[in-house]
This record gives sequence, C-alpha cells and structure tokens, in this order.
Amino acid sequence: MAANNAYIFLGPEIGEKQDAIDAIRKKLAAGGTPDEFVFYAGETPPLKIAEAVQNHSLFAAPRLFIVKNADQIKKKDETSLIASCMEELEADSVMILVSDDFKLAAGLDSCCPRNNRTVFYEMYENKKPEWVQSFFRREGHKITANAVDVILEMVENNTDALKRECSRLMLFLPKDRPVEADDIEKWLSHNREESAFTLFSRIAAGDAQKAVETMHTLLAAKERPQSILAGLTWCFRKLRDYMVLVREGKADNSFETKKIGLSSPKTKSDCAAAARRYNSAAVDACLALTAEYEILARQAGQALESVLMDMYVLKVMGRAKA
Repeated sequence: MAANNAYIFLGPEIGEKQDAIDAIRKKLAAGGTPDEFVFYAGETPPLKIAEAVQNHSLFAAPRLFIVKNADQIKKKDETSLIASCMEELEADSVMILVSDDFKLAAGLDSCCPRNNRTVFYEMYENKKPEWVQSFFRREGHKITANAVDVILEMVENNTDALKRECSRLMLFLPKDRPVEADDIEKWLSHNREESAFTLFSRIAAGDAQKAVETMHTLLAAKERPQSILAGLTWCFRKLRDYMVLVREGKADNSFETKKIGLSSPKTKSDCAAAARRYNSAAVDACLALTAEYEILARQAGQALESVLMDMYVLKVMGRAKA
C-alpha cells in the first residue's frame, strides 16, 4: 500500500520543484528538526539507500530522504527495493524521488499516492518576461523590456536559475533609473557561473581545453548531461538562425537579430564567432550529434558521464571548418 509520506517530483522546472521540497521540509520540521539524507541514484547503490531508510531507532528525529536522479533506478530488483521502502515508511519519515525526466521506471511510478506525484513543467515562454518584471518590481527596481530579454537569453530555463541570478543582480543594479540591457550584460557576464551558454562560448571560440574544463565543472556541480545538451541545442539552433541572417545581409540589424531571440551583445558575439568556424552543414551535424548524445547520456551510467561528454565536446569541435 502506498504511503502518504512518499512523493515523486518530476520534470525540468527546478525552482517550483525545490519550493515543493521546502514545503515538505517545513511541515516535517513541526515535529522536530529533521535529519536529512540526500542520495544520487547512479552513485549510491539502491541497497545503501534502503539500509538508510530502514535503519531507524525509536527516539530518533523525523527524517527526510531525497533521492535525486531517480530515473537512474531501472533494474527490476532495484525498483522493487526502493518501492518497498516507500510503501513501508514510518510515520515520521518522508521519502521523495526526484528526476528531471517526466516518468520513472514502472515499478516506482505507482509507489506513492497519485496526489503526491507531480510533474513540474517549464514555465511557458510568454510567462517568463512577466515573471522577471514582477521579481524586479517587488525589489523596487524598474527594468526595460530589452533588459528582460537579455536575462532570459543568458540564464538557464527554470525559475530556480532565474531567481538565483536576479537576486545576485539586486546587489549591483541601480534603483534611480530603469535597468537597461547593458547593465544586465555587464553584471551577468561578470558574476555568472558556468552553464551551457558559457560552454557554447568556449566552443564558439575554438578553445577545446577550456570547453572540456567547463564541461567537467558542470558535471562536478551535478548538472545533468541532458540539461547541458538541451542548452547547447538552443545555442546551435540560434546559431543556425543567425547564419541565415548573415547570408541575407541582416546580421547587423538589431531588429532582425532580436526577432530570432538574440538581444544580448554577448550572445550575438558568440554566434558571430561560431559562424566563422562552422558552416550550415556543420551546424546541422552538431545538432544531430547533440541529439545522439542526449540519448546516449540517458542510457549510460553516471560513471561514464565524464568520458561520454568529453567525447561529445571533442566531436562537436571537430565539426568546425578546417
């Protein structure tokens, strides 16, 4: 029988997913400060996860178990083991399976009540500008539409990343005038962490060593290969659109570049650099390669991620014109 204190949170929208976990953490804390355990499926064997869940003394504090990358639990004996843990949770324990995917293995998908299973989808594109504007307004800032566009170009596609980067921007941006696109470009470029977009910058510049280092930094920060590749897919598609403008003699027209989603000077600069290194056929080949490695990343175990993604970076850079 499914336990009411078992949850499954799926989907790519990290911010809302984290808010849901925080709400459960706060509710659990009403019974005392909980002991929290975080596991990464693919790194921690399911047997060790099960041992931690089942090892509970009578007078221990409430416990919260979070299993990330739960889509990596696929074998029947492993799914049965984790499912039994979730179905037999003690009253003061909560277990949450978390994944960026939209579904888990069949043996896991039914091991908690339907109301406790949630898929967090990405925010609709037309809602994102309103989200950013509202965030700035609450903090006492005015922001131009162009500045909002730059934020949405330079920050990853989830509310967690948007909230984190916009909060940092509050430390630097002026309140005595509307925030402009140049302000955002200056401070995001100065303070941003590595992302799929900084990785694309290294690829566009032809710096293989820096590109591989950036990939390793992302993987060490627990970025999923699928998320990295999704960001690069966006970049290569924008590059393809930019190259059409180059052929039509419109690449210097800010109205035309904005129409294809390139408002940030940095993004346009990266596309211009990449367009000098890749032709249209090479960009199509990079997109096909990215799709191929997205499938391979889903099939490979976590131990092979680094080697697999190194191969991807070197192959993408090898598609450049001689």
